[in-house]
Amino acid sequence: MFKRVPSFLRHVGPGVVAGAADDDPSGIATYTQAGAQFGTGLLWTVFLSLPFMIAIQLVSARIGRVTGKGVAANLREHTPRAFLMTMVLLLVIANTINIAADIAAMGEALQLVVGGPQHFHSMAFGVITVLLQVFVPYRKLAPILKWLTLFLFAYVIAVFLVKVPWGQVLYDLVIPKLQWTSGYWMMIVALLGTTISPYLFFWQASQEVEELRLKGKGQGSDAEIRNDLRRVKQDTYIGMFFSNIVAFFIMVLGAVVLYAAGIRDVTSAAQAAQALRPLAGEFAFALFAGGIIATGMLAVPVLASSAAYAVAEAFGWPEGLERHWFEAKRFYAIIILATLVGTGLDFTPIDPMKALYWSAVINGVVAVPIMVGLMLLAGKKSVMGNFTSGFKTRLFGWGGVGVMGFAVLMMFWDVVRQLWR
Repeated sequence: MFKRVPSFLRHVGPGVVAGAADDDPSGIATYTQAGAQFGTGLLWTVFLSLPFMIAIQLVSARIGRVTGKGVAANLREHTPRAFLMTMVLLLVIANTINIAADIAAMGEALQLVVGGPQHFHSMAFGVITVLLQVFVPYRKLAPILKWLTLFLFAYVIAVFLVKVPWGQVLYDLVIPKLQWTSGYWMMIVALLGTTISPYLFFWQASQEVEELRLKGKGQGSDAEIRNDLRRVKQDTYIGMFFSNIVAFFIMVLGAVVLYAAGIRDVTSAAQAAQALRPLAGEFAFALFAGGIIATGMLAVPVLASSAAYAVAEAFGWPEGLERHWFEAKRFYAIIILATLVGTGLDFTPIDPMKALYWSAVINGVVAVPIMVGLMLLAGKKSVMGNFTSGFKTRLFGWGGVGVMGFAVLMMFWDVVRQLWR
């Protein structure tokens, strides 16, 4: 087993970390809420989104590897400045709310396990994640993030500790139960916004740039790029499959435990863990609560640094987690500000978990124009040279734009329809 450790660290890359970060505490809360509110009726969304998620993350990673620049840096060169700044601003707002929700959930989960004041735990997690990003260089931070991905298996194990009607699960996975209500479509937009998240586009592209810097070389020859793109493809496929399988099991757990018990409203991942305690047992509770803390430690750095990459690239500032803090002061200032503001929201009357739902909706809405920009960049020879996206990637990438756009339009249409009644 231990002989395989270096192999694991070598082959797991930004794609797997991005996929795991997608299942953060706020994502866990959204998936659990979907299961608690609609039972197994929304399981189909997990696998509907998978090919589109793979395509858009693959496009993001390819752009980073081929151009040697992140998403925002490429958008700055090829899109109107007003468009870029609007997207970056909305990304930073959504990420900060996400950070607040994740840190609150981590503090609450630790309180459930060991006791003590929740706010103290939250503040400690906020400070720890800031110190990790500012003082641990990328070459040492990356392996930590990779190992934290393994904690997501806790949610797979937890499902097998309860009785699951697999026949019903498989039926609802294949046969969607559509409802024409605003709550239903808003949940779909929230699920898609949680699964196909703009911050992951920025993160994975920027980490491919970090990998290039770590190797101390530029983009390299066509042969080197082609070899790296094979690794990028494998890494992204594994990461996105892993992410969606975990999301599937979390939604199943919410459906067969909470929905079946008549619990319809779950406002946080920690509340979900607490609700599971009397229904699924202490071990399932411990797995769920421990997973919240571990995935939060993985996701908060990804959220904060993706916001910092977006802002720094948009303004042309020096950026990168491999740089020392004094080489990229404004980049690290964004990381510190986003994390501390997110932590600070937990000390205000604002309910971070209610705000989280709307941040997921914002992510779903914002993802559409960003995905359009990415797909246009990926098809330009002036940007990608000989490595423009292939037919399948373009098909599913634009398909993802269509699915996300349709869900958003349905949500807005139903909201307008309700207002006119």
